[in-house]
Amino acid sequence: MKAPLDKHPETPTMPLQFATRLSNVETSAIRELFKLLGKPGIISFAGGFPDPAMFDVEGIKDASSKALTEEPGAALQYGATEGYQPLREQLSCFMGSKGATVAASELIVTTGSQQGLDLLGKTMISPGDKVIVEGPTFLATIQCFRLYGAELISAPVDAHGVNTDELEKLITEHKPKFVYLIPTFGNPSGALLSLDRRKKVLELAVKYNTLVVEDDPYGDLYFGDAPPPSLLALSDSVPGSRELIAYCGSMSKVLSPGLRVGWMIAQPALLANAVMCKQFSDAHTSTFAQATAAQYLKAGRMPATLANVRKVYAERAQAMGKALERELGDAVEFTQPQGGLFFWARLTGQGGKLRDAGEFAKRAIEQGVAFVPGAPFYAANPDLSTFRLSFATADVEKITEGVARLGKAI
Repeated sequence: MKAPLDKHPETPTMPLQFATRLSNVETSAIRELFKLLGKPGIISFAGGFPDPAMFDVEGIKDASSKALTEEPGAALQYGATEGYQPLREQLSCFMGSKGATVAASELIVTTGSQQGLDLLGKTMISPGDKVIVEGPTFLATIQCFRLYGAELISAPVDAHGVNTDELEKLITEHKPKFVYLIPTFGNPSGALLSLDRRKKVLELAVKYNTLVVEDDPYGDLYFGDAPPPSLLALSDSVPGSRELIAYCGSMSKVLSPGLRVGWMIAQPALLANAVMCKQFSDAHTSTFAQATAAQYLKAGRMPATLANVRKVYAERAQAMGKALERELGDAVEFTQPQGGLFFWARLTGQGGKLRDAGEFAKRAIEQGVAFVPGAPFYAANPDLSTFRLSFATADVEKITEGVARLGKAI
């Protein structure tokens, strides 16, 4: 009988030494919240997703078929980092339809607009640089810019967008590397920057020689009259401002997030550095996705798609506003959104009701409804009474029921 083999003593595992930049960020509060949404029957107002029922499946199917039929080699092969040329040309026309004259050579295709923000972080931010963002602003932007070592300065926002008087004071005091704004139906605020304030932002960019990043994923999702022109479109009317605008666009909210097609428009030097950094990260955005998007735009289906999406989301936003007034009354205050995907609300504490949105969120989960507390959307000095509701993925019946449940939770 053989003697049993000696077992080697276990060697203790050495902890990995992660990059120090990771100490500046933490996982998304929204992604963490999704872990709680497995409860049967829960109604979610938490995500910022478009409704998949709004996807033009037949149109995308036709576009992908044409991509494989007309240029299969280009659609399935490696491509240029700057983007698939037919898509760049179609995006140039798309921007032109919104009042911005943009040559195909003045834009690059990105893997969603969020990659555009990451490329801006890589190309513009050195550790310790100051960046001004809205308070509140897109959570992923806070995480992204902090990852690259930015010190984020928060500019106040109201229903008409960023307060430009306060913004000027902050620019004067902090001399930021750039200013990041979502002027049209912001996430999470839903705010729409007024025309006067848009012009003031452009004037500030020139006066202080400061880059302004315009993130515009929601600009086509308006419910009534079209919003004021983008900062990019308006820049022609403010001499010297065009070179100081970096614009990020996206197909995710209006066509399909799964295509992961976005684009960035900026001055040549910034684009060149962004292309270099993109080479290191993904070489290029999926050529098949780009070819599909190009064929879709070429087919002229986007106007009808947008008209349908606007109609449906407008109905849902109207239903949510009425339900909030009916079920929560003076316990909550909000501005009815004119577009986008979100309500931004604040607990008032009236009638002895809750003022803490974090506690409200916990009680809401117990009632079978989810939303996102507002604190994570602030780079500094969070307002703990705020919260975000998305009306995009719930129909009117679910919105009515979900807000009724919120009334029981408050």
